[in-house]
Amino acid sequence: MLRLEQLTCGYGAFSAVHALDLEIDNGAVHALIGANGAGKSSTLMAIAGHVTVQSGRILYREHDVGVLPVAQRVRRGIAVAPEGRRLFSDLSVDENLAVGGYAFDKAENREARERVLSLFPRLAERLSQAAGSLSGGEQQMLAIGRALMANPSLLLIDELSLGLMPKAIDACYAALKTLNAEGMTILLVEQSTERALAIAGRVTVLESGRAVWDGTAAEARADTTLVDAYLGLT
Repeated sequence: MLRLEQLTCGYGAFSAVHALDLEIDNGAVHALIGANGAGKSSTLMAIAGHVTVQSGRILYREHDVGVLPVAQRVRRGIAVAPEGRRLFSDLSVDENLAVGGYAFDKAENREARERVLSLFPRLAERLSQAAGSLSGGEQQMLAIGRALMANPSLLLIDELSLGLMPKAIDACYAALKTLNAEGMTILLVEQSTERALAIAGRVTVLESGRAVWDGTAAEARADTTLVDAYLGLT
């Protein structure tokens, strides 16, 4: 579904990611893991169109989307739940969901909204509540739900569990498992290595903007050198 070819991206003259090659299979859950500043978020946001591609290509279903504006990538099936959620705090839960479906017609929005609320029943109880007044876990559910309003085939999720209580993390991961079982492809950046390895089929480890390891989750767990050097099962 997705192939990065020698992707270098960053901010102005600064490159956060260097010559990254990465392949994501259709229907897979693929985790990006590494220390802070490794380039994980920059990779996700470059795919989504929010970070400048300096060289290389982003091929989505064999089409180079690296030159497309964000809205066109969304319409093609790429959506992101960014680090820190970045919700419209003064808007209601329902209004934030509506923003996520802005590029689609009413029938599509109605169907997507029903899907989101079935995945996250807690949001159905909070539709008129301002997003900024939600708990951290509810905000993360809303950030994922807003992304799902675009009916994506590829869902990018950045730092899902950061700062959340275990119960909220469990609810979010249960939703991801459901979405993946339905065929959705997921690229996940996660600070909790144990959580990532529990859901991902494949893992790529980044260090200083470069891929230093790539393999299955089972291989990652079995590689004690890798765990000690880069992962740490937290």
